[in-house]
Amino acid sequence: MSAVPSHVHDLARSLRTALAEYRRLPRLFLVDSALSDLGYRYATAVGFVWGILWSVGRVERREGLWVFRGMPRLTFGRGGSCVGGCYFTDHNVADEVLEHEAVHKRQWQQYGMLFPVLYGLAGRDPLRNRFEIEAGLEKGGYQ
Repeated sequence: MSAVPSHVHDLARSLRTALAEYRRLPRLFLVDSALSDLGYRYATAVGFVWGILWSVGRVERREGLWVFRGMPRLTFGRGGSCVGGCYFTDHNVADEVLEHEAVHKRQWQQYGMLFPVLYGLAGRDPLRNRFEIEAGLEKGGYQ
């Protein structure tokens, strides 16, 4: 019988920690609330302005997102970034990627302006970041 790889144990520990953190959030007014909806709408408005200012490519609605192509690399992280209901990229618009980003949009809706803080606390390593795991590592191009 083979031993379980250490990264599987690390992933399980990260998921347990994330679930414990999630349960501690004051859900009544911070999560899936009018306040989080306001934060999501604000982030989407800021994102829309950012996309209009920087995009030199096609702008379209897909998977419930405003997709801004042709963004300069300095205006988004990794292969693309989701802010509210806006997705910024230079060209990364495969259906699987947009499904992944649509999950991030839902996370913005759930947490509002708390989302970037929680995402930052979850860490830069996408293989251990609970929000990337929830969005689907393979669809996001991480595996």
